[in-house]
Amino acid sequence: MVQVAVCGPASATGTELAYARRVGELLAERGVTVLCGAGGGVMAAAAAGARSRSGLVIGVRPDDGTAPGPADCSAVLVTNMGQARNAILVWSADAVIAVGGSWGTLSEVALGLRRGGIPVVVLGGWRILDADGLPVPGPVHVATAEEAVAAALAD
Repeated sequence: MVQVAVCGPASATGTELAYARRVGELLAERGVTVLCGAGGGVMAAAAAGARSRSGLVIGVRPDDGTAPGPADCSAVLVTNMGQARNAILVWSADAVIAVGGSWGTLSEVALGLRRGGIPVVVLGGWRILDADGLPVPGPVHVATAEEAVAAALAD
């Protein structure tokens, strides 16, 4: 079974939410398990998209699980590790799709790149430049949800 982490900010724009929902739909249609942070924003939108297509969604929560998470998950892993849960999320994934950008999302992109050996795809998010203003190699930048899923699954 292929597992793809869909990462993004809890406070997302309407465009980011639409992208994330579509990414979730497309992954579920391909039989891919969606991993997310079990929070709001991009995480909830990706989960809702996948579940709307009868997909499996595993949420990896940063807290102790006492408050209900907003994401529509099939199952939830409670880590009580704060942002350190990002490492669990990335190491459990066969690919990472980051939709939009926040500091937490940037850490997930960096963890995916440091891990190596998996596609790290960015849709409408961070563009990291070196000291000369040139793009840092590694993440694949795409413009649509369809391109994000194709790049993550190496179509």
